[in-house]
Amino acid sequence: MSAPVTSPDAGALRQGGTIDVEQFSFWYGKTQALFDIDLAIAPREVTALIGPSGCGKSTFLRSINRLNELIPGARRTGVIRLDGEDIYQKGMDVVTLRQRVGMVFQRWNPFPKSIYDNVAYGPRINARPRPADLDVIVESSLRRAALWDEVKDRLGASALALSGGQQQRLCIARALANDPEVLLLDEPASALDPIATQKVEELVYELKRELTIVIVTHNLQQAARISDRTAFFYLGKLIEVGGTQRLFTSPSEERTEAYITGRFG
Repeated sequence: MSAPVTSPDAGALRQGGTIDVEQFSFWYGKTQALFDIDLAIAPREVTALIGPSGCGKSTFLRSINRLNELIPGARRTGVIRLDGEDIYQKGMDVVTLRQRVGMVFQRWNPFPKSIYDNVAYGPRINARPRPADLDVIVESSLRRAALWDEVKDRLGASALALSGGQQQRLCIARALANDPEVLLLDEPASALDPIATQKVEELVYELKRELTIVIVTHNLQQAARISDRTAFFYLGKLIEVGGTQRLFTSPSEERTEAYITGRFG
């Protein structure tokens, strides 16, 4: 039986992507990086994680798809649920989890393969679709990543020949090819020029109609532009979370206000 073909609006039909975090703590060896995080992340929204360097934002982000557990000596307590299911429970298929929860890193990392093969990589391994179906998945993913029109005539060319901004959108397309419910973005535009950054931000705004998106950013203006909710982390603790407009204009916590107004960070 062939795998189902991903349509451009496949994500819009799903109702999944809800993340609930309860009393989640994390350690690198003896060093505690996160302290008792409680956070509810709603589907079809962009949640921005802000805070100074080393405050635990990326550690938390990578805990949502269990990437942190690859680090020797790492351990955690507490619960993270995806659509009500504990992602750390015994028997959880981590490969399936990382298909459902895609991730794009700060520095783009396309494979040294063609543009087509980069996007097709996940479906080939996980779903093994027919070639004709794979063509549809690749085109759909590149369209969803707002890259199709720029590369459709050179799908066989090396991905490494693309510009930095194009390579980052290709990495987003590669994640989308697995048809995830959640997309994690770790400083996805920090190394890009302003024009490429704008394209990534526009893409995030479009994708939230289909996906739950969690983005780590040091750029407060970016968080204000693209997120629905913002969570402020400081020294491994979640200090405040709320609607982005409210949090940026009238934060409840003094530390949040101090960070947003540039008094530290």
